Amino acid sequence: MTSSDGYLLDNRQNEAGERFGAFTALFDPTTFRHIEALGIRPGWRCWEVGAGGTSVVSWLAEQTGPTGKVVATDIDTSRLDAASGPSVEVRVHDVGADEPPGEGFDLVHARLVLVHVPDRARALRSMIEALRPGGRLLVEDADPALQPLTCPDEYGPEQRLANRLRQGFRKLLAERGADLSYGRKLPRLLREAGLSAVEAEAFFPVTSPACTALEAATVRQIRDRLVAAGLATDEEIDQHLANVEGGGMDLATAPMISAWGRKD
Repeated sequence: MTSSDGYLLDNRQNEAGERFGAFTALFDPTTFRHIEALGIRPGWRCWEVGAGGTSVVSWLAEQTGPTGKVVATDIDTSRLDAASGPSVEVRVHDVGADEPPGEGFDLVHARLVLVHVPDRARALRSMIEALRPGGRLLVEDADPALQPLTCPDEYGPEQRLANRLRQGFRKLLAERGADLSYGRKLPRLLREAGLSAVEAEAFFPVTSPACTALEAATVRQIRDRLVAAGLATDEEIDQHLANVEGGGMDLATAPMISAWGRKD
């Protein structure tokens, strides 16, 4: 994320905390599993890119211990104060424009960040430059074009409305420079950047309480933009939120593709 791209999902909005809570429930187990497989241990130096909330930062600090170091960066660090500590450095930083906040990192990780960065190529180069030889990069990003529906099982008017609002959300993201097909490109981009032992995996939650919470918070956060763009009416958004809160809808997220590799 950059400070100049009109980012659609502002961290300072009230709904941002709800969205981060949903991301924690949905994606932290997958993220932690991948990082554990990459061999994280006490003493590692880690850069958490576009950290947003505290869950991954705090977990990294626990894994790396007092001899390790976690640098947590974002263009808006207002929700990262709780993660500050002796081994955690919080820094305002634009991964698409600024120099890396150090070098010689054992691990660099970004989740649901680069899809929103206008200069994704520069951001990826910066993250790789910051790694030590033998260091690991883990990039996890969405691919909304791979699965564009909120309700893959579109069997009624509630599901059709949900999917139409999701299409509006995707349109707003694309207008702000998001690459809605970015996730699937990650394995190739990591290989082309010179990383070795590149692997990737997709995680696609179809229905859960966290999916429901994420949908409600996201729609509330962007409702004014949807209405202003003529993509939905206030009445339609109110109806959709009532449908969501009714608890009878199976609400999915876009697949999150995790790709990782080693710098030789």
